[in-house]
Amino acid sequence: MNNLIVLPLIIPIITAVLLVFLRESIMLQRIISLLTMIAVSSITLILLNIVQAEGIIRLDFSGWLPPFGILFVADSFALLLVFAASIVTTICLLYAFSTIGNRHERMFFYPFVLFLIAGVNGSFLTGDIFNLFVCFEVMLLASYVLVALGGERGQLRESLKYVLINVVASWMFLVALAYLYGTLKTLNMAHIAERVAEVGQDPLLTTVAILLLLVFSLKAGLLLFFWLPGSYSVPPAAIQALFAALLTKVGIYALIRTFTLMFPLDQGITHTIIGIMAGATIIAGCMGALSGRDVYTIATYNVIIGVGFILIGLAVGTESALTGAVYYLMHDMVAKALLFLLIGMMIYLTGETVVKNMSGLIRNYPLFGWIYFIMMLALAGIPPLSGFVGKILIGQGAIEEGAYVLLAIGFASSIIVLYSLLRVFLASFFGETTISFEDRKPIPKGAYVSFCLLAISIIYIGVGAETLSVYVKDAVHTLVNPSIYIDAILKEGA
Repeated sequence: MNNLIVLPLIIPIITAVLLVFLRESIMLQRIISLLTMIAVSSITLILLNIVQAEGIIRLDFSGWLPPFGILFVADSFALLLVFAASIVTTICLLYAFSTIGNRHERMFFYPFVLFLIAGVNGSFLTGDIFNLFVCFEVMLLASYVLVALGGERGQLRESLKYVLINVVASWMFLVALAYLYGTLKTLNMAHIAERVAEVGQDPLLTTVAILLLLVFSLKAGLLLFFWLPGSYSVPPAAIQALFAALLTKVGIYALIRTFTLMFPLDQGITHTIIGIMAGATIIAGCMGALSGRDVYTIATYNVIIGVGFILIGLAVGTESALTGAVYYLMHDMVAKALLFLLIGMMIYLTGETVVKNMSGLIRNYPLFGWIYFIMMLALAGIPPLSGFVGKILIGQGAIEEGAYVLLAIGFASSIIVLYSLLRVFLASFFGETTISFEDRKPIPKGAYVSFCLLAISIIYIGVGAETLSVYVKDAVHTLVNPSIYIDAILKEGA
């Protein structure tokens, strides 16, 4: 049964290689890629229930016991994110079928999406920090292609910036790994945690931890987000939605795993830095969202606000705050994907990106308008939708720790998010319509299905939070008690 752990990585990779040879068979590519993601989602759900029944499970590659071999580890935290990522990818594929166009489909769109989700899932599941670097690179290589797919001038310009920033971050990651291995003689995450607990987090290890913080902050868009707005605005909408839902979340996952498992000791330094960066990220994101005149700018800065808010949960570090962070992570993956798909469709229907040049959409597309309204309320944290539970729990944790400045910044950002998205809603959907009934473009059925599925997911995460709480509580219990993770990995090791 443990062999199932590797399938969310292996199945997309094998399928992606197969699809390379089916370049001209577009319909077959669509069917195979969709079935692949449904299979990955189903396997992840099975694994999630196995972990609930049996505890953390692992897979040791080539029979090498920890800490000497590479391994995959399935705990509730990793599997919740793998499941959310797989569901979002499945729905984004449905949207892409009717919107991405044959030109992109013949340029290996589906193989690279599958490579992307393979890297994302591998990053969540690996128990070895060097293997985390490898899975990061698989994800990033696929994203490099997807950013530039289509070959437009703006895409090539932004892709160069995106590649350069991530190459620098990867180099810094390798430097940190070299110092880490030189100091502790291991790269197994559980073994690193055990060694750090034995020898103490001395200044050198704290420096390595801060270097990893910088690397993962670049990946997550925590303060160091200058590359993000341009890179997320140039690809087609389906790719934008995947990037907004997945890429920053891998960096956030790495930060949470690093500072709850491997380097949890010197929180006076590391968590204070994370708190300052999270607060600054939210403030900068709010300024960008308020000043934005086009829908792309407003959407991308809302991604940045979400990153800062989630990492307030890590900076506070209490069980309530981490529970809120896990809930909010799942919510943000779904809601940001829906935000970018809706914005992509708005631009398709109107031919405009500037907010003030759009108006009256709700007359011709009422269901489309009210789905946007639900998404807006969820991102603002209005009950009982998905963003509410995470925000309340992070706020509760901040009050418990006396982090009132972060609390104020976080909840003030909810008002800014609501205002920025409401401005788009009122300007774009109401007023005198710019599209006559005769000239209106139909919204593809596949796009409507993807909107409805994501909207239902947003409602379910909020209304059905109690059904998810079993998995979330187990995930957070492991995060606040790292010995559970360490024992599950090392108790049978060499």
